[in-house]
Amino acid sequence: VQLQASGGGLVQPGGSLRLSCAASGRIFSIWSLGWYRQAPGKQRELVAQITSGGSTDYEDSMKGRFTVSRDSAKKMVYLQMNSLKPEDTAVYYCNADLGYYSGSGDPVVAIEWGQGTQVTVSS
Repeated sequence: VQLQASGGGLVQPGGSLRLSCAASGRIFSIWSLGWYRQAPGKQRELVAQITSGGSTDYEDSMKGRFTVSRDSAKKMVYLQMNSLKPEDTAVYYCNADLGYYSGSGDPVVAIEWGQGTQVTVSS
C-alpha cells in the first residue's frame, strides 16, 4: 500500500494551492482520509479529514479557507487551500485509515501515511 502526495510548492500570501493524494495497492476499503501538517519545530497537527460518508472535520484555523474532498472511485483525497498565510508553511502529509490484502492475501487494517509535500507561503 502506498500514499503519494503531490501539489505542494511556493505561493504568495493570499494565494491558493491544491494538494492531491493517491492511494494504491491491494486496498479493499478506505474509511477515512486526512491531511496533517508539520511546521519546523512543531508537532504534526490535523488539517482536515473526511470519512467514507463524506463527513468532514477541520482544524479551527483552517475552517473557511481549506476544503477537503475525496474521489472514492479513484482512491484519492484532495485539499484545496485558499487565502494562504505564511503560518500555513509546513510539510503536508496525507493519511488513510484503510484495509488492504497483504502479500499472503490476509486482510490488514492499518493507518498509512504519504511521504509529505512541502508548502511554502512567502512573498
